[in-house]
Amino acid sequence: MNQQAVGKYRWTVCAMLFFATTVNYLDRQVLSLLAPDLSKEFGWTNSDYANITAVFQFVYAIAMLFAGRVVDRLGTKQAFMLAVAVWSLGAIMHAFSIPVGAGMAATLGAVGIAAVPVSVAGFMLSRAVLAIGEAGNFPAAIKATAEYFPKRERSFATGIFNSGANIGAVLAPISVPWIAAQWGWQAAFIVIGAIGFIWMGMWQVLYEKPEQQKRLGGAELAYINSDVAAAPAAGEQLTTGQEQTITWFQLLAYRQTWAFAFGKFMTDGVWWFFLFWLPKYLSAQYGMEKTAIMAPLAVLYSMTMVGSIGGGWLPTWFINKGYTPYDGRMKAMLLIALCPLVVLLAQPLGYISVWVPVILIGIGASAHQAWSCNLFTTVSDMFPKTSVASVVGIGGMAGGLGGVLMSKTGGWVFDYFGAMGKIHTGYTIMFAVCAVAYLLAWCVMKALVPTHSEIEAPRPKFDMPAAAK
Repeated sequence: MNQQAVGKYRWTVCAMLFFATTVNYLDRQVLSLLAPDLSKEFGWTNSDYANITAVFQFVYAIAMLFAGRVVDRLGTKQAFMLAVAVWSLGAIMHAFSIPVGAGMAATLGAVGIAAVPVSVAGFMLSRAVLAIGEAGNFPAAIKATAEYFPKRERSFATGIFNSGANIGAVLAPISVPWIAAQWGWQAAFIVIGAIGFIWMGMWQVLYEKPEQQKRLGGAELAYINSDVAAAPAAGEQLTTGQEQTITWFQLLAYRQTWAFAFGKFMTDGVWWFFLFWLPKYLSAQYGMEKTAIMAPLAVLYSMTMVGSIGGGWLPTWFINKGYTPYDGRMKAMLLIALCPLVVLLAQPLGYISVWVPVILIGIGASAHQAWSCNLFTTVSDMFPKTSVASVVGIGGMAGGLGGVLMSKTGGWVFDYFGAMGKIHTGYTIMFAVCAVAYLLAWCVMKALVPTHSEIEAPRPKFDMPAAAK
């Protein structure tokens, strides 16, 4: 089909999703980049830092479950606006964590919970607010993609906007240490957090549902809906949007839901481990501090951008060979799942140069982004648009819980082996877990859903006119 004749406004929407995801990861990454300095300033142990990151992941996990439902109920436009407003405020709150933390620490003590350092308590609260807002990003973005793209383009569009995570991760080590060096660590949280409000203004102007979007031509709207299921029988008068949302309990009865959730549980923690612990890894094993880590992290996350976009494109080769979108994606994901195995070599070959583990971990992180954009798209392949965000939310909760487990395990492992003077062994163990997670996830997903099986939303019943009975 002639894309010029069809129109390209859907790619403007994709660009906005890319911008939002970039801001999302910029805000998320500020803490990890400042962690070495903040750990020294406030005396945090690895377990303290793990607790701060685990709060984010735990709250993110729980919030994802409700975020998906909120997105399906409020609609993509309003829900996305709300999510960005909350996470931007949460990001800015980090700058004021110390005075907030004093009250929080006292409250924890009053109810009999073990005391935590004031700084840790304050950052926990800020991370919790950030997590509540950021939980809305992917359910809203995946729903917007399902609304604006036909199935054959969804993984590619998802790969593009998902690469915003990599751009955010590249921009963060370039901008955050510099801002902190010029104006202090508080300014880094405030300046980066304020960017979300710029996005909100643009989203308000540019986004509407396709059927209501005046900038969208008739040919492009027809192309977007080209693979929509056949219309209901005459007499039902069912229009888009009248399909009923499948309830949580109904969704949990489908193996497709559990396959997506298990894939997220096994692999999300790997990405978050790379995101939150790499600066500390470079500091602990190679003595790299502050701006010295900028180049390795920029290279690593630049690699992941290629993985995200390339991974989004890969299933189209299988689809063009005649596979269903789901089956093509699963074959692509099997190839992608093999790539993280190179992370097993990061520690054995790390003595050669810091760039050896950086490149190998970069390959593993790139594979994660390729895996992630395809995993997300399996939801829109199999579930109706009215329930896409809810399923993404359920899977997101599972991924968040996997992230909590990974972060807490990492903190304990690093403290244990660090105390023995064998931090190298701790990272070897964690990298091994990261390397094999994707193959295990793929095997279980394939066992749960061997072939493509699409789920239909329940439709309201219509009484037939008396004359037709």
